[in-house]
Amino acid sequence: MGKGGKSHEEAQHGEEENMAAWLVGLNTLKIQPFKLPPLGPHDVRVRMKAVGICGSDVHYLKTLRCADFVVKEPMVIGHECAGIIEEIGSEVKNLVPGDRVALEPGISCWRCDLCKEGRYNLCPEMKFFATPPVHGSLAHQVVHPADLCFKLPDNVSLEEGAMCEPLSVGVHACRRANIGPETNVLVMGAGPIGLVTMLAARAFGAPRIVIVDVDDNRLSVAKDLGVDEVVKVSTNMQDIHEEVERIRRLMGAGADVSFDCVGFNKTMSTALSATRAGGKVCLVGMGHTEMTVPLTPAAAREVDVIGIFRYKNTWPLCLEFLTSGKIDVKPLITHRFGFSQKEVEEAFETSARGGNAIKVMFNL
Repeated sequence: MGKGGKSHEEAQHGEEENMAAWLVGLNTLKIQPFKLPPLGPHDVRVRMKAVGICGSDVHYLKTLRCADFVVKEPMVIGHECAGIIEEIGSEVKNLVPGDRVALEPGISCWRCDLCKEGRYNLCPEMKFFATPPVHGSLAHQVVHPADLCFKLPDNVSLEEGAMCEPLSVGVHACRRANIGPETNVLVMGAGPIGLVTMLAARAFGAPRIVIVDVDDNRLSVAKDLGVDEVVKVSTNMQDIHEEVERIRRLMGAGADVSFDCVGFNKTMSTALSATRAGGKVCLVGMGHTEMTVPLTPAAAREVDVIGIFRYKNTWPLCLEFLTSGKIDVKPLITHRFGFSQKEVEEAFETSARGGNAIKVMFNL
């Protein structure tokens, strides 16, 4: 009998059934059995301990879609996760049962041109936790490739391990925009992704960071996290000119790099206008599919627009930032829930409401 195997009798008496949170319909989550695939030679079976709720999870719950991805059949939700190795495949050499790991949720093909050139995040065959039709990780256990499980340093908690996923978005954005000690940064949006982008920019050496939002509570969180200046803005397009003036005043000049972590007409228009000539705007948030923005004046000032999608090769750097104390993600975790039907529903309601919730975390 292989490692971790159970006899038929043991399985019948006492083998717990693997349960997961399934998205079964509009605004409907149900905890139901989730049969795991067989363990391949390069796979590990992980007991989930910490799973965060992402905006995309809430989007799927509320609309059964996110961008072009549509939920057509019941799907296990969740992709920000960390846990403990329970069983390893026959060829796994770098992990052992009992290791605490953070999971990178996307499995690329490693055969296409994009994978071969290292941009595996753009792989057209990507299988990503809780992106239909692939099941996610809000479950007692999941099976995942060992090379996408990163061992946590002793001083990094499982919750912090799960936070590597959103933090990876900020790290990837900072890499794409070449953030360094001479880059002054503007961040549009102080939600979870805006805040991790701000923390990443600081860790990359950005000397001055200004963050913009419509919500006082989120701006005060950003202040507590060490941003240099906050700017409260309206949702009114007519206010852009005056708000850009305020941003430039606080920045001391135009921003070298602006991150739009919202992705609305207004935030992108503001970012393009507030960025200095020869600077960059990095579009991180995906609020609107189509936007009307002042692209020609920005192009005439040679402002580069950079797109990002998820991340690549970020977990080791995220863990380095966390273990060294360069980044502290703990203050972002504002709400915690257990894994019962009632708590799963409450947790998603809390995350969807926004308010003072930033990151909602399940402890399994």
